[in-house]
Amino acid sequence: HKIKAEDRKMKYGNNKYEDIKIAYIGGGSRGWAWGFMSDLAVCEDMCGTVYLYDIDLEAAKKNEKIGNGIKNIEGCKSQWKYKAVETEKEALEGADFVVISILPGTFDEMESDVHTPEKYNIYQSVGDTAGPGGILRALRTIPMFEEIAENIKKYCPDAWVINYTNPMTMCVKTLYKVFPEIKAFGCCHEVFGTQKLLVNALEDIKGIKDVKREDIKVNVVGVNHFTWLTKAQYKDIDIFPVYREFAEKYKDNGFVKKSDENWMNKYFSCSEKVKIDLFLRYGSIAAAGDRHLAEFCPGDWYLKDKETVEKWGFALTPVSWRKGDLEKRLERSEKLYSGEEKFELKETGEEGVQQIRALLGLGDLVTNVNIPNYGQIPNLPIGAVVETNACFRANSLNPVFAGNIPQAVYPLISRVCGEQEQVVDCALNRDLDGVFNAFAADPNMCISVSDARKLFDEMVDNTKEYLKMYF
Repeated sequence: HKIKAEDRKMKYGNNKYEDIKIAYIGGGSRGWAWGFMSDLAVCEDMCGTVYLYDIDLEAAKKNEKIGNGIKNIEGCKSQWKYKAVETEKEALEGADFVVISILPGTFDEMESDVHTPEKYNIYQSVGDTAGPGGILRALRTIPMFEEIAENIKKYCPDAWVINYTNPMTMCVKTLYKVFPEIKAFGCCHEVFGTQKLLVNALEDIKGIKDVKREDIKVNVVGVNHFTWLTKAQYKDIDIFPVYREFAEKYKDNGFVKKSDENWMNKYFSCSEKVKIDLFLRYGSIAAAGDRHLAEFCPGDWYLKDKETVEKWGFALTPVSWRKGDLEKRLERSEKLYSGEEKFELKETGEEGVQQIRALLGLGDLVTNVNIPNYGQIPNLPIGAVVETNACFRANSLNPVFAGNIPQAVYPLISRVCGEQEQVVDCALNRDLDGVFNAFAADPNMCISVSDARKLFDEMVDNTKEYLKMYF
């Protein structure tokens, strides 16, 4: 992942990089796009133009106006221009960076992903990465990412590509399968949440206060949303013994910090009991939210029924809530567009903008990302997309050697990795029977093969509008 400095098109002047072109695929987003705009606005040492492409052109045009108004807000430190465009080609042509943040289908399709399996007593807390919902979502997403990868190859082959779309692993894998020379990586904040939990453990057990998440140095292994920490350090303190004491203290009743915004939303609530249970059983720190972690484990562990979910202190997020939340965001979009509501500059805590800065040579950064396995995890397949730390420097992204998946959790992670590889390969070959084989073998599928076939066929039929290329 290196390009020559003389090949870069950005200009450096006035102590900042200017004329940067960012293509935002999914630029009509009512959420992620606003956060990205806010993070760009408070970054002082670069500016340029963000080209917003979305299948909903009107949504992109509204974000264009919202984005262009940010320069007038107090606290804005850089002048970015926003331009909605009608074609992906216009967005991508000559881009230096590409951001992908799309919803594959609508929430109607996701409603089927998440809730149709409930007919067979299969429950999903998220349904966008693992389990039957994650696989059906992948079927819709992979053809979309094929097209995106082909267009990146055609119009901006040297661009750095940042993906936020789920299922993360399979999206990034598709980009590399279609365009092996692509410079793409996937970003996820789940490890950040676990670092914050370790900050709480330090304060609760050791009385150490005012520790920042970034001060917790961790070694990350695994796949997206099923990540694990094999090392965690604060200054000269090994956090593992501290976390063990913390886990023993809260294993029965869980740990909830009342200031956590997810605690205030019952549909995203989490008591950390799944995370704690996995640590006490396996000795490594499970490093994602409980709602995600539960979906990668055998279905009768944490998701057997609603009573089991309640016992483990996390939430099943209904798609009806997501639909209601979308209505609120659409209303907010109109208010921001009309000027009735003022855009608020608020840093998101995501690292996409910092990664761009590092790739421009404006500082080094080590953080967790999803990229192909070049050997950073020796006991997972070479080429499989894994999540580990990587070092961002000027024009380069290099994985940090993470070491083997610990033997205790290897059977869990290797099974997931194999399933994801199979789904991508079969989807690219339009082999629905091959995808079904992965679907039926998923740990959540505690039903007969014949029932799995009925469920698969129903879920495919429910979302067939986005699956025509398979028939």
